[in-house]
Amino acid sequence: MDLYGGTISALEKGLNFSSDKSKAISQNVANVDTPNYKVKTVDFKSYLNEAKTAQVEAYRTNQSHLSFSPTTAGSGSRTYSNFRYNQNGNGVDMDKEQADLAANQIYYNALADRISSKFNSLNNVIKGGR
Repeated sequence: MDLYGGTISALEKGLNFSSDKSKAISQNVANVDTPNYKVKTVDFKSYLNEAKTAQVEAYRTNQSHLSFSPTTAGSGSRTYSNFRYNQNGNGVDMDKEQADLAANQIYYNALADRISSKFNSLNNVIKGGR
């Protein structure tokens, strides 16, 4: 039984995306002085493609029916190998990373607030409005 019509699942995937993006930004900031470090980023399009091609739970009743196994999109993390920001070959721009981190934090907080309100309303229904 799906109480929210997939809303919780979609919010969970959004939180996973935000978490992975935060990890990539943290790695970039931690390696700001590392020579020849290449910037990592998390691509929303790849997460969207993974969601579109997610495994569908279905059973084939006949061998002539089509298979339900989609192709996998791969990881959402990318490395920019030809980008160079500093003289030592490092590609980290601290201003951009800080701006991305702030935007990602706002996005994460909005998703966490939304999922919290979903669970609070469910809790309210379970308690009978008390």
